[in-house]
Amino acid sequence: MEQNYIKLIFGLKLRQLRTEKELSLADLAEVSGISKSYLNEIEKGKKYPKPDKVAILANHLNVSYDELVSLKLEKNLAPITKILESNILKEIPFELFGIQQNNLIEIISNAPAKVNAFISTIIEIARNYNFEKENFYLASVRSFQEANHNFFYDLEKDALSFTKKYQINTEKKTIVNDLKTLLKKQYNYTILKESLSTHQFNNLRSVFVKNSKSLVISDRIEKEQELFIYAKEIAFSHLKFENRLTTFPWIQFNNFDDVLNNFYASYFAGVLLIPRISLLADLKILFQKTEITPLHFKALLRKYKVAPETFFQRLTNILPEDFGFKDLFFLRFSYDLKHKSYELTKELHFSSSHAPRAYQSKEHYCRRWISLKVFNNIEKGEEESFGIQISSYPDHDESYLILSSATKDPFVENQYRSISIGLPITDFLKKKISFLSSKIVQKEQVGVTCERCSILDCDLRKRNPVYLEQEQKDKATIDFVNSIKQKYN
Repeated sequence: MEQNYIKLIFGLKLRQLRTEKELSLADLAEVSGISKSYLNEIEKGKKYPKPDKVAILANHLNVSYDELVSLKLEKNLAPITKILESNILKEIPFELFGIQQNNLIEIISNAPAKVNAFISTIIEIARNYNFEKENFYLASVRSFQEANHNFFYDLEKDALSFTKKYQINTEKKTIVNDLKTLLKKQYNYTILKESLSTHQFNNLRSVFVKNSKSLVISDRIEKEQELFIYAKEIAFSHLKFENRLTTFPWIQFNNFDDVLNNFYASYFAGVLLIPRISLLADLKILFQKTEITPLHFKALLRKYKVAPETFFQRLTNILPEDFGFKDLFFLRFSYDLKHKSYELTKELHFSSSHAPRAYQSKEHYCRRWISLKVFNNIEKGEEESFGIQISSYPDHDESYLILSSATKDPFVENQYRSISIGLPITDFLKKKISFLSSKIVQKEQVGVTCERCSILDCDLRKRNPVYLEQEQKDKATIDFVNSIKQKYN
């Protein structure tokens, strides 16, 4: 166990024993001959007394020496010991959010019973919802992105310098081969293509073997994804990340650094493939148009030779930083044609007030969302589908401009994916974007899920609004109870 945690446990035990004996710090200082300030430091977990002082304290608290130095706490504080022994505090990325571990230890020592109750509650919730460590890590990275509006200047600057040094030109037709050659010559990679589809994980695009620096890529991969994988491998090597994920998409990870470094590498790759200055200029031209078509957006994808997800992810960097659209959100859906089922596989929010929050929900997502409607054209045979919609949430009095793109998944039969980005409709947005009244922009009232939607005349509804119905019953019951109270008051 960490030395800091051993000090903390000793301090908790000392405080617990002292309060049980109804002794103040001054009382214990007087009978033991140990200064009050030093005892206070011990109880806060900042100091650990020498053996002779431990013996003195044990004697005056009427416990054995071994019992006082034992790492076992009383039952009401036992979960804290388990937390400290498990080293989970080392795994949680407190430093990402500006929290020092010493400050956390002081919080625990100042209110151990309350912290213990809080920890026990979190553990119980995690058990009830099958919340794994991986979920926590991914949620931490999402919160880190949201807290920084998904813009990281140091990575932008580093990637730009790298681009200039190696003269990377994303508009060249040979960009895939250029990055492949760079990996081989600069970082001594061996790059192989073979079938990975026989593996049970049939979505596998690539596997990196650290010892031999071999990158094995699926022979069914799209050019856009191959390009992204090369850019990301360059990032891993350039940034000198030892802790990293070795598959794309990821299958498992060992620690939080794997997840965080994967995010950094993806961000760096996005900057390499979609230069900020170039995209900024293209978006300014696009936003000045009063009439647009899907071809305008498809042209941008062709220009940068990237997959829609890479492009939309890059938008989440540029729009908040360079256009001031700081309250956007990002959604990724998968659609199973055979079972007619939708799954929200990624959700990122830069504002706590957003209405469309439903990550991993077991409810039925609103079929009026453009994120789902773009699948209709894909089913009709189109290779890619693009849609724009102004979605209004009547229950929340909020409206969003949604841009959405859908493509077929080349690795999984009857599987499709859509990527969407949403921007709150504000006066500021209206001044910046001129195509809000364009013919292509659909306008639709939407809900979040059918189970919670108040739009009762919806012909796309898949389930009754059971939660709203229950709320109405509860309200009727409360009104009835209040009428009884008023009658006999």
